[in-house]
Amino acid sequence: MPDRRALLLALLLYAGTALAADPLTYGAKAQQLIAKGDFVQAIEELKAATSRFPYDQELKHQLAFTYSELAKRDLQAGRYAQAAENFRQSHELIPDSKELVLMHGIALYLNKDYAAARSELLQAGEGSEPLVYLGKISYDTGDLPGALELWRRAKELDPANKVLAGLIEKAERELPVESRMDKGYSSMFDLSFDAELPPGLSGQVLDALESAYNTVGSDLGRFPTTRIPVLLYTKKDYSSVTAGPDWSGGLYDGKIRLPVGGLTEVTPQLRAIIFHEFTHVLVAELTHGNVPTWFNEGLAEIEGRKLFAPKLPPLTGAADKHLLPLADLSRGFSGMGGAQAWMAYQQSFSMTSFMVQRYGWYAVQEILKHLGERADMNKAVSKALADYALDLDGVMREWRESLPAAGQGSEGQ
Repeated sequence: MPDRRALLLALLLYAGTALAADPLTYGAKAQQLIAKGDFVQAIEELKAATSRFPYDQELKHQLAFTYSELAKRDLQAGRYAQAAENFRQSHELIPDSKELVLMHGIALYLNKDYAAARSELLQAGEGSEPLVYLGKISYDTGDLPGALELWRRAKELDPANKVLAGLIEKAERELPVESRMDKGYSSMFDLSFDAELPPGLSGQVLDALESAYNTVGSDLGRFPTTRIPVLLYTKKDYSSVTAGPDWSGGLYDGKIRLPVGGLTEVTPQLRAIIFHEFTHVLVAELTHGNVPTWFNEGLAEIEGRKLFAPKLPPLTGAADKHLLPLADLSRGFSGMGGAQAWMAYQQSFSMTSFMVQRYGWYAVQEILKHLGERADMNKAVSKALADYALDLDGVMREWRESLPAAGQGSEGQ
């Protein structure tokens, strides 16, 4: 009898081992993990399976799919470097997939790894999408004619693409002005400027940009590693290129654009604008565009007003009925008239300055980090200010309570 029990136990152990070694078992377990959203653990399970069964194509494709799904989640969360690495891993498993080459290239572009992105996108075929992103790389790195050529080729393949038509229209508006510009460079900035501008002004602008890089970078905890394009225009050219509102003193749309016509040197006001626009560069890198306008502009105003504070009446409790709704301030300001735009900037500065003074720059950096992970503003504030048990409504309530009574305001509040 003991021999029969020992034999039965041995058979059961063998069956368990055989079952664990079955590719279908690994695949089923990985599917359960994927269904729960646990892609990382599913990848570990499938990597173990493919090392055991290196010739099982189903397991290999399942692993590639899981890497790809994890990469897509990384893209949505703004984790571009991780997304690029996971798309690379997926492509190594399915080397013939043009779609994976394309997605790898897009992730590299979003991470501003332009050389690697161009190399991948050139292998992604002649579809319109690779051409669009190759054009974006050319545009971002200052090759406007090259960008136009690529986008026009893409338009031939996808004539109904309205976004592409907008890119072409914008580039065609900029080309006549930029084609006659001179160039200047510093450690992190590529400067293009109208040849008619006074000699020496471009060098002073570069010095101010380098100063902004260090000062604003310290406040926001971000120091870009990709070169930043900056363009200096006459006022007439600035209006024709940007089509911005009359009250605009500068613009950041992936490139810093500044109207400097009539200036012979960098004034305190221009230096403030340079710091303001450079702040937008960092906020864009940190949040990937997921930021309400009031917070973006408020931070930029804080940095600019350190250098040049306009003589403006402070907000007070008596102005409460004139305050703009937060929903309006979360959208762009460019469609506003001058008076409303002044109120939008002043209120944005007041709210954001209060947050910095009350909770500190580290809390602001945390808010920006959570926005970069695709949290909405309320959730980003709640996470960053968890120690204060505050959400966005609570912060706005504290800000309103901080406003001085009429006649008691101090400049810069």
